[in-house]
Amino acid sequence: MNDYPFFEVEKIPAQQTAILYLNRPEKLNAMSWPFWRDLAPVVEDLEKAPDVRVVIVAGKGRSFSVGIDVFDFFTAFSEVIQGGTPEKRGEFHKLILQMQEGFTRMAEGDKIYIGAAHRHCLGAGLDLLSACDLRLATEDAVISLRETRIAIVADMGSLNRLPRIIGQGNARMMAYTGRDFTAAECLRMGLLNEVYDSREALMSGALKLAAEIADNSAATVTGTKKVLNYMEDHGVDDGLKFVAAWNSAFFNTREVQESVMKVMAKGKGK
Repeated sequence: MNDYPFFEVEKIPAQQTAILYLNRPEKLNAMSWPFWRDLAPVVEDLEKAPDVRVVIVAGKGRSFSVGIDVFDFFTAFSEVIQGGTPEKRGEFHKLILQMQEGFTRMAEGDKIYIGAAHRHCLGAGLDLLSACDLRLATEDAVISLRETRIAIVADMGSLNRLPRIIGQGNARMMAYTGRDFTAAECLRMGLLNEVYDSREALMSGALKLAAEIADNSAATVTGTKKVLNYMEDHGVDDGLKFVAAWNSAFFNTREVQESVMKVMAKGKGK
């Protein structure tokens, strides 16, 4: 695993799980340029790791993330952002696309990503959470799609992914108002899968969930993610044809037999 200054990776080989920590706690994990530069490469490293099946995305310190470090970003790229020439507009467009790459790699990757948010999950923090397959949080979490409050159209994935997760009505409410939402509200709208009473309980729950997923066939879990992702842009008929083609190509009789034996063994042990 390469060294990335914004991130810390902790591997738990016994359950084929890695924890990808945002590691800028002194700034509440505000996303400075090293985050945007290195998210795609660190995700790529995890995707290639044979000993990792599930990745938990969490934050060090007092908060998950307060979103993009606006001061850092505008200082580093002021010339590109403010430049009025077609060349500068083109550079800015390429910069935005580059910043989107890490989230896209997570959403489309073979591994399963579990977002585990505590305290603040704001702006780009929500972009990160919405790119995960599953989302957990502490009950004191505050979650906000607040780009409209700073005169920015959210461009890192929330506007694209949230409607499929929580529906158009809830997504528009979050996006238009920029309001802070509680964990209980996010649980009701389906943004969160589970809510915990403390950070310790959150991480324990995330690890338990990761172990449950990793206990299943790797190829089957990956295939299930591919089919679910495909269904986001296709109708039922196309989806049925896709999963038929997938299983005809990747169906593994040995893995099915081993899984059935494992289930039967667990049943006898009760």
